[in-house]
Formats: sequence, C-alpha cells, structure tokens
Amino acid sequence: MFNLTAALKRLVIGRAMRSEELHETLLPKRLALPIFASDPLSSVAYATQEILLVLTVGGLAYLHFTPWIGAAVVCLMAVVVLSYRQVVRAYPSGGGSYEVVSTNLGASAGLVVAAALLVDYVMTVAVSVASGVDNVISAVPALAEHRVLMAVAFVAVLAAINLRGVREAGAAFATPTYLFIGCMLIMVGTGLVRYLLGTAPVAESAAYGIRPEPGSQALAGLALLMLCLRAFSSGCTALTGVEAISNGVPAFRRPKPKNAAATLAAMGLIAVVMFAGVTTLALVAKVHITNDACQLTGLPGNCAHFTQRTVIAQIAAAVFGGTDTFPFYLIQTATALVLILAANTAFNGFPLLASILAQHRYLPRQLHTRGDRLAFSNGILALAVVAGVLLAVFRANVTNLIHLYILGVFTSFTLSQTGMVRHWNRELATVTDPPLRRRHQVARVVNGAGAVVTGLVLVIVLLTKFLQGAWLAVLAAVVLWTTMRGIRRHYDTFAAELAVIEPRDTYQPPSRVQAVVLVSKLHKPTLRALAYARAFRPDSLEAVTVAVDRDEVATLEEQWRQFEIPVPLKVLDSPFREITKPVVEYVRTLRRSSPRDVVAVFIPEYVVGHWWENLLHNQTALWLKSRLLFTPGVMVTSVPWQLTSSALADHPVPRAPGAVRRGEPSPDQSRHHSAGYR
Repeated sequence: MFNLTAALKRLVIGRAMRSEELHETLLPKRLALPIFASDPLSSVAYATQEILLVLTVGGLAYLHFTPWIGAAVVCLMAVVVLSYRQVVRAYPSGGGSYEVVSTNLGASAGLVVAAALLVDYVMTVAVSVASGVDNVISAVPALAEHRVLMAVAFVAVLAAINLRGVREAGAAFATPTYLFIGCMLIMVGTGLVRYLLGTAPVAESAAYGIRPEPGSQALAGLALLMLCLRAFSSGCTALTGVEAISNGVPAFRRPKPKNAAATLAAMGLIAVVMFAGVTTLALVAKVHITNDACQLTGLPGNCAHFTQRTVIAQIAAAVFGGTDTFPFYLIQTATALVLILAANTAFNGFPLLASILAQHRYLPRQLHTRGDRLAFSNGILALAVVAGVLLAVFRANVTNLIHLYILGVFTSFTLSQTGMVRHWNRELATVTDPPLRRRHQVARVVNGAGAVVTGLVLVIVLLTKFLQGAWLAVLAAVVLWTTMRGIRRHYDTFAAELAVIEPRDTYQPPSRVQAVVLVSKLHKPTLRALAYARAFRPDSLEAVTVAVDRDEVATLEEQWRQFEIPVPLKVLDSPFREITKPVVEYVRTLRRSSPRDVVAVFIPEYVVGHWWENLLHNQTALWLKSRLLFTPGVMVTSVPWQLTSSALADHPVPRAPGAVRRGEPSPDQSRHHSAGYR
C-alpha cells in the first residue's frame, strides 16, 4: 500500500543510508570550504556595511576611520585563523573550542563555551538569512513586505538540504559559494583597476550628505573612542564561523587535521582579500549608508519611502555601470545565495556540537542520534525551529539581530586560546626534543596572542553592544548553561539509581503475580486479552469492569455467564461515572494487600489505520496506562486488536529483503495509532 508520508520523506531526504556508509560522506577540501567556511567568507557582504553604519552616526567626518578599523579587523582575523590551525592539529576529534576548554580549563568553562557557541550558531542562521533577504530586496524592492516569509522559507530549505547529509549539502552549496568568491574578486579587481586608471567608480549614494545624530556632531576623547570601538566590534562579524572548521574535523577526509588546517588557511586568505577589497571600494566609491534613511540629505523624494541599497549592491552598480546590468544582478544573486547558504556553517556546527554535548550527557541523548542520511537530524531541526522563531520575532532585520551576534564567538575564541596556552604549557613540561620544543613555544605564542586580542575584543563587544541587545544573547547563554548543568545532574542521578553495584545483584522474583484484565464489553479484543493473560499462568486472574452504566454492566454479566468465561468478573462501583480512578484505586489496593506481589494489568486496545478514527474511540487506555505506570509493583501490558481499517490487519505491505532481520520498522508502522480500551 502506498505510504504518502514515507514517500515524501524519501523525496525530501533521500534513501536511508547504512551506518557503514559513513565514510562515504567524508569531505574533500573543495567541498569542506563551502560547507564550513561559507559564513566567514560571506561576512564580507555585511561586515563593511556594519562598520559604516556605526561611523555615519556622527556624519561623514568619521568615515576616515574606516581604513584603520578595517585593518584592525584584518589583523584580528589573521591571528584567529593562525590560532585555530593550532586547535585542529592538537584536538582533531571535532570538539573544537568546547573540547579545548573542557580539557584544559574544566567542565564548567567548557559549558560556557558550548552555551555561547550554540547561541551564536542560532544567530548565524538568523543574521545570514536576514542579510541574504536584504540583498534580494535590494535587487527587487517590491519583495520588502514579504521579508519574514522569505527568511523563514529559506531556513526551511536549508534544513531540508542538510537533512540529506553533509556531502550532498556540500555539493549543493559549492557552486554558489565559489560563484560568490569569483564575483567578489572580479568586482574588487575591476573597481581597483578603474581607480588606478583614473575612472574610479562612484556609488549612487555618493551625492547624499549625512545628517549627524543629535549630540554626535563633534565627538572627541572617550566618546570618539567608544564610537570607533563600536564600529570595530560590528566589523568583527567578519570573523563569525571561523571556529566551525575546528568542530568539523571528523567530517574531513584523511589526513583530517592537515586538510582542516589547509581549509582554514584558504578560508582566512580569501576572506581577508575580499573584506579588504570591499572596504577599500566602499571608500573609493564614497558609499554613504545610514540606519535611518532620513539621516541622508539630498534625497530625490520622501525619505520615509526611500530604500537604501546594501553596500555590496552600491559597489556593484558603481563598478559595472548601473543597477540594470547583468553583472549587478549576478553579484546580487550570488551574494544573496551565499549569505543564505552561510547559515549552513551553523547547520553543520550546531548539530555536531550538540551531538558531542549529548554524548557527554549535557543535552538530550536524541541529539546524538544520526538520521537516515547519517546527519544529526534532531540538531538540524532544532536549529531551524529556533532560528525561524528568532527571525519572525525580529522581523528578519539585520540591524536588530546584529547586536545579539558575535558575543558567543569571541567568548569561545578567548577561552579556547587560553586553554591552548595551558595545553602547550603541559606539553612543554614533558617534551625534551629541541626542535619540537621550539614548535610548541611558537604555537604557545600564537595562541597567547590570540587569547589577549580576542579577550580585548570580547570586552569591547560587551561594552559597546550589551545595552543595544547583546544582553539577550548573554541571558540566553546563561539559561542554556544552567539547563545543560541540570540535564547532566539528571542523567548522573538516573545512572546512579539504575547502576548495578555488585555483579551478583539480581532482582528478586515476586512472591505471586496477580493478573487483572480490564473489560468494557465482551468482544474479540476482550477475549484475546483474556487468552493472553491466561497464557502467562498468573497466580490469580480476574476481569475488572467499571459500573458507569448499570444496564451495560448487567448485559456484560449476563454475557459472561452465557459464554461461560472461565475468569471471574469483578465490577467496580463508580458513583461519579469515572473510569480511571476506580481502576487505579483497585490496583493499588491489590498492591497494598500484598506488597511482595506484582500486579499485571492487561488492557485490550484497538489499532486503527486512519488518524480520524482515533477521534471516534475513547482514549481511556492511555489515561489508565499513564496513571498505572507511576504505581510501583504494577506492570501494564497492551493487547492490540487490529481493525480492518488498519493496513497491518488485512493489507500487509511487503517489506524489503532482510528488513525483518535488520530490525527495520514496517512501512505502515507509522500509520498505526492506538485507541482506548473502550
């Protein structure tokens, strides 16, 4: 029988893969780059813009700080990339910053990093998709009113692609990422050549002035420093996602650490070139952009209805001769695609980190389970849902979301580099070979410099963004940290409670087994339940019904005598027409009367084939089971009766060869729903 749900699942996700096929999903460097590095590579599309948006608060005068701020971001990126190359070599198991910090600074510090990264992965999806939608709207302004819908739809598509597995996601994302890199390099190269030839590109906003915000016209001293620090912290969004490669080392082909380090180096070089080029062209073309269009002066119309194009869009239009040229639309398309696909960095990093945390019992164990395509499906779905909600709440607005961003990244940067310094200290205490000691000393210097620099940036981010919204990210990380600690305590308590202290520990058998079969009326499901209970040969067996309707009970008793059922029937009184409470109280009475006995309760249930049939049957069995399961010494057994509507009853679906031996579920299994015993 055709199963629509299974067919749709296969269409979206693909065929299920065996565990032995995991090695086939390992990535070469050419696919690993777009998968793990699309976020930092695509950040050039908005990092420069975020710097300009902060500096133009004070008008055009402060734009001359842009080159210095851009240079600081480039230097920081170089330090971080070099530092993480040390991480992937020293800790190739895939834990990344979390493993480094947990090993060297303790479990609590490791959880701080994990919580910060999980929050930041969610923000990566939200910011990347929102920025991609911005670029789509820059090309087609009429789509502005559908911003949130487009953003949520893009997240759903990304989740579906990632559910198909890492390798297929890499193949899908490789072309847009390399197209974006090519477009950016061509645009930067063309723009710089035009500048050198004396025909510098001019942005469409170059003629607009900028009205400074009140009180920011003549900033000096500490106020000016804070403005520059704010711009620098916003530009540091270019570094987001750098750590993803260190989390994804196990996904690389062998030699894993070497390939991961090479991919990191390539990512760093490309990102630096593109960021520096875009920042330079933004200054050359005199791009003027503000948070509020009404800050611009000289606009052709009403500022309330004026839509500013992104920095990338303005540069592309200036370099290639307008907004109606093929290169402009190609660059906008490539930028929008790569920004949306940049969220894929999080779709790889989040599930991997969540899987490791689940393995360490800090998150639910379901997050450690691989899906049909050997991807961590539960982590992918969790990330998609949370990011979608965040986009809806913040209306997919990049400026609002950006303030929640990068805090987690620099928390992990700082702690991981500090942890690496301790790692090298321990190594140096045991290594005596001079060349190896020198390499370790150089590595310690690199990681030490990384710890200091990223620590300073973390302080800057906290000072400049905390009140603008970063406090929400801090609060989310604190809540997540506390939750993970609570989950670990639960699992530890659970394990201690279930542990076998002595190998000879055995569960003492009960003195007797008292069996109870719940009966509503005499029909085939009841007879099957009675037969099944008798097959267990309990010490005592009785059928129990509840007197909700006296006429029905009288009919049942008459049928019981007529068919000579060899099991005594006990009728429980229920003056208030309840069913669950009398049964539970009776079972507990049996248990109290003989504490060393076990009470086995057999509940006949219907199995139906259509969801709507459940609405037509009582769910008493579900309530009874949920109550009885909390009663010590009571065992509950469901005895199913498949109705003709159930595909399992009269229309069995053929199973694949070997499916039973492999323990695979029936194709129809998901369609069977249990109804109540009435």
